[in-house]
Amino acid sequence: MATSPAESIVDAVGGPGNIESLTHCATRLRFQLRDSSNVDQTTVEAIPGVMGAVPQAGNRYQVVIGGAVQNVYNDINALPAMSGAGGGAVDEDDIDSVKARERAKGPRGKVAWLDSLFEFLSDSFRPILGALLGASLFITFMALMATLGVIPAWNAPGVVLDPSWQFVNLMWQCVFIFLPLMVAYNAAKKVGADPWVGFAIMAVVMLPQFSGLATQEGAQQINFLGSEITTVSVFGLPLTIFDYSSQVFPPLLMAGALGLLWKGLRKIIPENIQLIFVPFLAMLIMIPLTAFLIGPIGVYAGAGLANLLSSINDFSPFIFAIVIPLAYPFMVPLGLHWPINAVMLLNIQTLGYDFIQGPMGAWNFACFGATAGVLWISWRARDKQMRQTATGALAAGLLGGISEPSLYGIHLRFKRIYPRMLVGCLVGGLIIGIGGGVKTSAFVFTSLLTIPAFDSVILYGIAVLSAFVVAMVLVIISDYRTPEQRAEFEAQRDKAEAGATAAGPAAATAGAAAATAAAGSSTATPAQTPRGTATATLDKPGATDEVSAAIEIASPLDGTVVALSEVPDPVFGGGVMGPGVAIEPTGDTVVSPGAGTVAAAQPTGHAFGLELDNGVELLIHVGIDTVNLKGEGFEVHVKAGDRVEQGTPLVTFDRSVIEKAGYPLITPVIVLNGDAFATVDPVGLGATTAGAPLLILEK
Repeated sequence: MATSPAESIVDAVGGPGNIESLTHCATRLRFQLRDSSNVDQTTVEAIPGVMGAVPQAGNRYQVVIGGAVQNVYNDINALPAMSGAGGGAVDEDDIDSVKARERAKGPRGKVAWLDSLFEFLSDSFRPILGALLGASLFITFMALMATLGVIPAWNAPGVVLDPSWQFVNLMWQCVFIFLPLMVAYNAAKKVGADPWVGFAIMAVVMLPQFSGLATQEGAQQINFLGSEITTVSVFGLPLTIFDYSSQVFPPLLMAGALGLLWKGLRKIIPENIQLIFVPFLAMLIMIPLTAFLIGPIGVYAGAGLANLLSSINDFSPFIFAIVIPLAYPFMVPLGLHWPINAVMLLNIQTLGYDFIQGPMGAWNFACFGATAGVLWISWRARDKQMRQTATGALAAGLLGGISEPSLYGIHLRFKRIYPRMLVGCLVGGLIIGIGGGVKTSAFVFTSLLTIPAFDSVILYGIAVLSAFVVAMVLVIISDYRTPEQRAEFEAQRDKAEAGATAAGPAAATAGAAAATAAAGSSTATPAQTPRGTATATLDKPGATDEVSAAIEIASPLDGTVVALSEVPDPVFGGGVMGPGVAIEPTGDTVVSPGAGTVAAAQPTGHAFGLELDNGVELLIHVGIDTVNLKGEGFEVHVKAGDRVEQGTPLVTFDRSVIEKAGYPLITPVIVLNGDAFATVDPVGLGATTAGAPLLILEK
């Protein structure tokens, strides 16, 4: 039985043996599974701490955790069962609606190679998000000090800071100067190559001696595509000298080529000498290829994309400031924001400032405002689960500038949120556009803490505040749920609260009544005697209201009652589907345990859902994995919608067929709406007969 969220997640995705690899981003666990059909989606989403789940193409599966993802990731890798598994650390109203809607917007989720591309981009940046976030706060601190007049404009040309402040400045520069090395390491690891080899290849073009080649005799300046570049002849070939600091496109392209080369070398080089010759040959080929070809291509590719966006911004900053915040809500779920992040870094390196992050901030704060609206509603509605989700998502957004917990945990699950959030994006973008645009001289995460890093601070502050408030107010006014969703939740909440209020006195009175009536049972086994005839007393005239809150469920077949934990299935045995018991059958006919309606009757005969007149929703599952028999050995007597009384036959099964196929006959009897009752207890364990008391529930 799973005893922690980490164990529950591993069980629900098919167990350790189904996990090929596991990584995580800022908010999500990213599984590469051997067979994604083994995932129990409903179970995953019901696990405490899980905000949602996103199936993807190529047996990829993402579980949205939020800010605690690192802890859950560590807990999973610490499980003893994961020590020998492949996943041991290689490093609109449900999630199906989310998946369908996002796939409808583009090819991601349908095309495996496209998913692989976005996963490659994401996992190349994901491990360094913490360093980038830390650096962005150092930058914000420097900007704040300059605004307060403590230091001069630290990023202005020609400004020389005091050594003490120069040292503070180095605290963020270290991240961005060596960013290509970090990206090279992560990207090489993602494609299956030795990450340190990828690091070493990129390090060559970042050596001071490499840049120093531009000062050697014979170096010359040439004009290429309108830009002045320096080249030097190396073995008769022109080598272009660039400053690769902060560049991200060259290491990404290099890692992609390295991954293909690495796999090819491992195929042709004997295994016993791969440790020496695969890294050597990879470096021998990739270092010149990166320096002469891949590096320059990466620089120009990034510059080309940056120039395109710059041209749009130069043509109309007003239009640009509106388009960016309106586009980002659709780009982030598809992973299209990663290349734009790279362009932001390139803008800062080449222009000295970036013009994209300001409008992007309007989207982020509209996103956080919508989450704040959801939090407000969930607080008023006493929705504990949504209140917890929204609180964590809002904290991650306002303090860290991370939108994924809000996006995946809330917004994509409720279709009413997006239109209202987009209005906030539009308002924020309009304000920035009318004000002439917002710039920043450093790459920062758009959170409350980084507002001082933007120029102008006042314009940016007004824009993001407006985006936040508009989205929040619109969500509060209109609610994020449909009227049907709201009514359903309120009915369930009121029922649960009423049951919780009555639980204390009901439990005590029902227990006393059961003890008094115990001797009057003629059908109960010795193990059932203490509570076997509780309903005999409860049905008598004059019984108190508290006592009448107890409900008794009869056994649906002959056999031996055992604890649910003995079921050899993690979903049933772990209580994921709900509380109940299991029966090792001695008979061959399953009957209705009470009067009610058949909600579901599988044509294979292995499972039945019943809605009893007393309000209990019951699942009877005949055997484990018996669905694989496809109805062989089962004779079904009812269909969905049929009215049944206690004792009405539901199905007759052939024990020999099931046993010959090797499937367990143990039959779980589960109360699906167990959370609507204060307690769900077995009357007793041991021998039972169809119609004998099996479970007692207290409202």
